[in-house]
Amino acid sequence: MIAIPWWRSPVLAFATDVLLVVVFAVAGRANHGESNALVGVLSTVLPFLAGTVTGWLVVRVMRRTWPIGVAPGVTVWFATLVVGMVLRHTVGAGTAASFVVVASLVLAAFLLGWRALGAYAVRRFGART
Repeated sequence: MIAIPWWRSPVLAFATDVLLVVVFAVAGRANHGESNALVGVLSTVLPFLAGTVTGWLVVRVMRRTWPIGVAPGVTVWFATLVVGMVLRHTVGAGTAASFVVVASLVLAAFLLGWRALGAYAVRRFGART
């Protein structure tokens, strides 16, 4: 019997995306010396999580697949970034150009990175991953 890698499970893949978006928000707040109070973290992370959910829904509806691979992961990353920034701008939170650039790069590394590593593992090790 061939075992399916953990990251191919839609539930675990979604949980990984959510965890990484939360890490992005917590790390960003910590790097700027902001309080790590629950309310502060939630106000930072919720717009981006709304984008992550949007990206997952777009891929699921439009492609009729789960966004586990790198290509559909680009949609998740883009939606996370754009929806997150639009919602932040709407409520008057920061969307400075430097923040958009850093968020773009960090979210790409997080949301596409684990997918790329998984794709590499499949190519390198085949079904054993």
